[in-house]
Amino acid sequence: MIDFHTHMFPEKIAAKTLAFLAERCQTEPATNGMADGLLASTEEAGLDCSVVLPVVTKPSQFDSINRFASRFQEGKLLSFGGIHPDSEDYKGQLKILKEFGFKGIKLHPDYQGVYIDDIRYKRILSYATELGLIISVHAGYDPGYPECTHCTPKRVYEMFREVQPEKLVLAHMGGFLRWDEVETYLTGLPVWFDTAVVFGKISDEQFIRIARKHGTDRILFATDSPWAGQKEFVEHLKGLPLTEGEKQAIFHGNAEKLLGMKIGEKGVI
Repeated sequence: MIDFHTHMFPEKIAAKTLAFLAERCQTEPATNGMADGLLASTEEAGLDCSVVLPVVTKPSQFDSINRFASRFQEGKLLSFGGIHPDSEDYKGQLKILKEFGFKGIKLHPDYQGVYIDDIRYKRILSYATELGLIISVHAGYDPGYPECTHCTPKRVYEMFREVQPEKLVLAHMGGFLRWDEVETYLTGLPVWFDTAVVFGKISDEQFIRIARKHGTDRILFATDSPWAGQKEFVEHLKGLPLTEGEKQAIFHGNAEKLLGMKIGEKGVI
């Protein structure tokens, strides 16, 4: 089983960062926010791998964040890279991430303060697609920034019509707390949805309806750890009235195809 959406922070800033985000989002973290906490949670949940998604909140963080992320390219933690839309050399930085061996990148429109259909994102999405990188994007409402949603389903639809990124993953089932709009604008598009932090927020009926309408071959199991419990999410998905084939696709088959790799009991080898 693969968790396609998790977070962790360098040891020096983990406690402070976690406390800040927990207070801002009014959410209790399920781990200590560090690599050892995520690894312990991954193993407790019976997961074979957790994909880590670092967020670059200002251009000057590119080197430090990706240097930390590059430490996790084998074993049970597999980190993507990060980039900010205000990068003065987005092509050069994306090339660096590709050369470093990162399978994909993370974008967070709310934390980065840019709409998903802004030209700054469009050019990153386009060039990342050219390089064959997976692009994971926070989609929908974020409790840390309730005043503005920078990545709505309608904006994604308009952006996609123009750019058509090939490996786009829309977190939180296409748009957190905006699932009626997801059904209107996004189901059926050649993009992936992940299940990060949705169980308990979306009804099981709507989750299954969206998954099947969109295609269960494009749904990725994810938790958003430390903002949801990995073990609890594993048990929730196992308990849903989906076929065993659908569950296996969501738990690992779809992720392995997207990553272009098999992940075994020891994680990434």
